[in-house]
Amino acid sequence: MNTNTSKVQMGLFTFFKYFMLIIAALIAIIPVVVCVLTAFKTEEEYQSTSALSLPKSFLYFENFKVAFTQANMLRGFINTAFVLVVVLTASVLVSSMIAYVLNRFKFVGNAMIRNLFMFAALLPGIAMQVTIYEIMNNLHLINHLYGYMICLMGTDIISIYIFLQFFENLPTSLDESAIIDGCTYFGVFFKILLPLLKPAIMTNLVLKGVGVYNEYYASNLYLQSKELKTISTALYTFTGPYGSQYNYICAGVLITIIPILLIFIVFQKQVYGGLASGAVKG
Repeated sequence: MNTNTSKVQMGLFTFFKYFMLIIAALIAIIPVVVCVLTAFKTEEEYQSTSALSLPKSFLYFENFKVAFTQANMLRGFINTAFVLVVVLTASVLVSSMIAYVLNRFKFVGNAMIRNLFMFAALLPGIAMQVTIYEIMNNLHLINHLYGYMICLMGTDIISIYIFLQFFENLPTSLDESAIIDGCTYFGVFFKILLPLLKPAIMTNLVLKGVGVYNEYYASNLYLQSKELKTISTALYTFTGPYGSQYNYICAGVLITIIPILLIFIVFQKQVYGGLASGAVKG
């Protein structure tokens, strides 16, 4: 009797598990399917058909042409690429240096600084935007690409803790041996430790890069000129108070996905390796 009850319970648990997995998969896939279908529909089809109905032709590329030209997506890609290179480079260097100092040097206030970083991570970013905007305005950094990049280059708490975890796995004997041989602390960091942080660097590049590429709030707030639009704000060209042109928006979304998809296909081994290494300690 107990055996049969256990089998029934296991069967129900298995059914519920796969049922929830299917629901979660549908929740993730259906918006993408709707976006793809809408991107190939004409204005008349979009107005007269349901969201999941197939377009008459998957060779209708007029929406992509309109989205790319009217939203000035080429300028958006250029601005976003420039921001990504600068912000990611600065974020990796600053975060890894801070983590190096906090991990390798024991000084008064070390624990307090770590606790302050943890406290800062708990603060909602939106709650500090009034103060940040006032600072940006007083420094005349609004509507300038370098001001926007400085805002994004702010201390990345998550990146610091990722690097701290990796530094804890690197023996201090590496530093001591190099210093005995006459190497400076900068030499130890850049020549010995930084090359060993490649998995952590890849993890941070993925996490930070996705956030910067998809970032909309700060871009819309601090970059008000059309020439300074990033790829995320370029999509909002087709929104307005009297309605949104979702066939153009969906076409633009697919265009923005292409670069990230190509990068992921080319560097997927490095991405998975960095994330897997970042998830395992020791």
